Amino acid sequence: MGGGRVILVNVTSPLLSSPVSDARSGVAKKVLLLKPRGFCAGVVRAIDIVNIALDTFGAPIYVRKEIVHNRFVVNELAEKGAIFVDDIDDVPEGMRVIYSAHGVSPAVRARSKSRKLKVIDATCPLVTKVHVEAVKFARQGYSLVLIGHRDHDEIEGTLGEAPEVTQVVSTVEEVAALEVSDPERVAYLTQTTLSLDEARDIIHALRAKFPSIVGPHTQDICYATENRQVAVKNVAHQADLVLVVGSNNSSNSNRLVEVSRNLSTNAFLIEDSGAIDPEWLENASTVAVTAGASAPEVLVAEVVAYLRGRGFSDVEEVEVMPENVRFGLPPEIVQPIRPVPV
Repeated sequence: MGGGRVILVNVTSPLLSSPVSDARSGVAKKVLLLKPRGFCAGVVRAIDIVNIALDTFGAPIYVRKEIVHNRFVVNELAEKGAIFVDDIDDVPEGMRVIYSAHGVSPAVRARSKSRKLKVIDATCPLVTKVHVEAVKFARQGYSLVLIGHRDHDEIEGTLGEAPEVTQVVSTVEEVAALEVSDPERVAYLTQTTLSLDEARDIIHALRAKFPSIVGPHTQDICYATENRQVAVKNVAHQADLVLVVGSNNSSNSNRLVEVSRNLSTNAFLIEDSGAIDPEWLENASTVAVTAGASAPEVLVAEVVAYLRGRGFSDVEEVEVMPENVRFGLPPEIVQPIRPVPV
């Protein structure tokens, strides 16, 4: 997907408008609104799971960690009765708990069972795929290299599948220090929200060090992470500035900023329109706006409204590729809401 096709879309939308010239320059200042952007299928599924659980079972519903890495979403769900906890031991025994989209380790699952918790698993299916691969490689006797960020919730969960044979690397430099029991039996997996370029460089270094290394049949970096990065790559050269809507702890949102900066286009990660520094806009005539996979569209709309108020009245949506992925709900949710046959 590295060379996405750019489609300029002119459709009726509250975010789009006709251009209005800047009174000082006579040139309309422009917003390029990237598509795809914002929520991915795994995030939509996870948020739906919490909302349906609250509607079906009533508050409180406990959620281990942030359901997705976005403070706006977390705060909105907390107002409805979701209680977010860092540790499974913070959930009262016998209560209902939802695992976040980032997944959990077998140790967390075992602890939940021992405390008789009613579990609803909102792990993204693409993260589950990586867990299954980790178990498979470990059972086949491979040393496993997990490419990702050590402090990320997803890495914590995947590492827990086979901690005795797994090492985490975050940079090309760390590859040189790797030691394994058998250099001929090494496998790698990646965090789903990495930069495509970052992962490529680390995988290249691993293959140079371990020529027999094997990996997953299909890449672990998720479709949404890839699509949003490809969209930035296609449009960054047309913009003076890229604004990425997302939370500071969102890995995929931070990667979008890195992708833009690596292309020499200035970029900033913003929680919402209130985080925009007016000085960023002083010498900009075109601003590209995108959003990480856990950032809601309402925040994007607020950013566009802010930019309009500062003269960026020509808003054009740029679609790089269509995105129509959907994931089903887990049985713990489907079964309670399934209609009873008459």
